[in-house]
Amino acid sequence: MSGDVKFMRRALRLAKRGLGSASPNPMVGAVVVRNGIVAGEGWHNAPGGPHAEVEALRAAAGNTKNADLYVTLEPCSTTGRTPPCVDAVIAAGISRVFVGCLDPNPKHNGKGVATLRKAGIETFVGMEEEKCVRLNKAFSQWITTGRPYVLLKIASTLDGKIATSAGESKWITGPTARKRVMELRRWADAIMVGGATARKDTPSLSVRDGKKRVQPKRLVVSRSMSLNEAVNALAPGLAPEVIAASSKSEWLNVLRSLGNQEITALLVEGGGNLAASLLRANIVDEVEFHFAPRILGGRRSIPSVGGDDPSSLLEAIELEQVETRRLGRDMAVTGRPAMRVANGDK
Repeated sequence: MSGDVKFMRRALRLAKRGLGSASPNPMVGAVVVRNGIVAGEGWHNAPGGPHAEVEALRAAAGNTKNADLYVTLEPCSTTGRTPPCVDAVIAAGISRVFVGCLDPNPKHNGKGVATLRKAGIETFVGMEEEKCVRLNKAFSQWITTGRPYVLLKIASTLDGKIATSAGESKWITGPTARKRVMELRRWADAIMVGGATARKDTPSLSVRDGKKRVQPKRLVVSRSMSLNEAVNALAPGLAPEVIAASSKSEWLNVLRSLGNQEITALLVEGGGNLAASLLRANIVDEVEFHFAPRILGGRRSIPSVGGDDPSSLLEAIELEQVETRRLGRDMAVTGRPAMRVANGDK
């Protein structure tokens, strides 16, 4: 591994410290290196706070002349809640900048790099690009389409059951998978469940690891449940919102509304009918299924995806970019539905 890649990977690890606190801004990490030695490092922690580059430059304490800067996302070039980072980089005397990926915001894309190059700073783009892009998939979707990234998470037995006929579902998967759910909740700005799941499971829909700056918005999808019923159905926490949606147009309206509230990442945790509705509306960006090494069986056991019966296998939703990994005794399968909502659907 080259030294440059090593420092960019260090910047990526730093960026992940902003998980649960940086939103609706992207997670960004930065490392200042002088003569092959790390002089300073930083990450973006919260909106309105210093950006990663500024934190790293400050940590370098003036040891920045002719140094290199490794940053996972293109430095900003406009004034927002904070001044442009490119100005701080230029003023610090940095000689080379390594950028993981360009800013996906169409208003900023490429402008920071152009400013640095115009100032005579060697600037390289694309180091560990795939990892840097993936880190901020939710921000990228939100900033370019106005709607949040929708991740559908389902925990089931090997035969695709999420609960017994009586509704018993705790716990299908083990502690490692449940820890992964906490990580997903920390990533999410909002968590959604169906009304039946809310009534049967009394879920918290909250982050309980002490690392979340703001608890995610809690959403219950139901056409019959009142707000008071939703409050009583969920464990104590932030006041939930009840949503009634089933058609594609209704779901797109819901996503637009959430996007306007700076919800960049939406985690959907079930149940089966809600999953079917979202998949049928073609608004799911990614699925993550956690399979426990169990076989439940039963005609009336609740399936992970419900809805109307398909008439042909041609109606099955194919997944792309499929990945698998172990979660303790359980197995996680992730992928992106091949049928996508066009970016023009704002």
